[in-house]
Amino acid sequence: MSERMVLDGLKVIDAGTMVAGPFGGTLLADLGADVIKVEKPGAGDPMREWSPMKDGRSLWWKVTARNKRLVTLDLAAATGRKLFLRLVRTADVVIENFRPGTFARWGLSYAELAKVNPRLILVHVSGYGQTGPYSRRPGYGTVAEGISGIPSFTGFPDRPPTLSAFPLADALAAIFGVIGLLSAIYERDVTGSGAGQEIDVSLYEPLFRLAESQVVGYDQLGLVKGRRGNRLEEDSPRNAYQTADEDEWITISASSDRTFARLARAVGRPELPADPRFRDNASRIANDAELDEIIADWIRQRPVDEVLKVFEEHDVIAGRIYTVKDIFADPHYQARDDIVEVADADVGPLKMPAVFPLFSRGPGRVRWSGGDLGQHNTEVLQGLLGLTDDELAAARAEGAV
Repeated sequence: MSERMVLDGLKVIDAGTMVAGPFGGTLLADLGADVIKVEKPGAGDPMREWSPMKDGRSLWWKVTARNKRLVTLDLAAATGRKLFLRLVRTADVVIENFRPGTFARWGLSYAELAKVNPRLILVHVSGYGQTGPYSRRPGYGTVAEGISGIPSFTGFPDRPPTLSAFPLADALAAIFGVIGLLSAIYERDVTGSGAGQEIDVSLYEPLFRLAESQVVGYDQLGLVKGRRGNRLEEDSPRNAYQTADEDEWITISASSDRTFARLARAVGRPELPADPRFRDNASRIANDAELDEIIADWIRQRPVDEVLKVFEEHDVIAGRIYTVKDIFADPHYQARDDIVEVADADVGPLKMPAVFPLFSRGPGRVRWSGGDLGQHNTEVLQGLLGLTDDELAAARAEGAV
């Protein structure tokens, strides 16, 4: 019998689409929750069409839908709604990320869900949240990044603001949603209310929360952070530096006086910490262009392996900038089993990121990869809800399943 996982017994309905809602469901499923993923009949989640693709199938879907039981229900249809409410009776959590008001329009507001399950926790993930003047606008992660303020100080000063090259806002919103729902479960089951509640997560606010220094800086000093490339206003030196090897870059962070002294010795300039321009972090920030050139000149003359060897000898905080090819070959990634291989019915052996975080007891694991549309319809609708063959056939004939 397989070892229990930390979230064994938690029952979750993932009624979202794309990344912001479903990624939260994936995180929970990885740790042992029974996550039932609900998709629209015929169409399915649009993530099924996202690249990278192999033989007409999304490899990304294989990861984001892993460890979930996959069912189809048309929530806008009467029969689909009824079956969904029957699922809700069995659940601890529902996650949805439709535009605010959509669930209510389908007769699935929290008030309606709580009638059949007062202990239910409903997590809403949306572009701007459930309240406020922008709440009914469609929201995507790209726009959320923009209004969070982060791109305004990300990138180089002579170039446009820089957006992330992956769904950062969606993933962060999903993580904050998981924090919220686990907190709500604690409040429900431990502190004694015994009741469920709604959780309101927007796409932009997790990013805004992470960039907390921009708020206090503007409030107290009128500071508006600007783009400084890979440097920071808060510490120096901190940058990406090119080595003598083509396309080989390393990162360095040495903001404390002790770490900077070690870096200075490593690049053969032990006198730098005594230089008035570089004697403390504030001085180094004020003169970061001159300091960066000294460091960059030393690094660009040496191959990456030599640079890292010297830095390791001097206990400098530095590392290569990896490509995914580098990650696959890295012994530390291998030692921590950060990539796992799963047997997939469509593509055969398939490697994907492992479950994280790590637990000393009840660790999560990848049990299966994302599968076909409605793959678990019979298992869930008949095995869990008790539909007869005739009832399931009628639901299929109506297009509700």
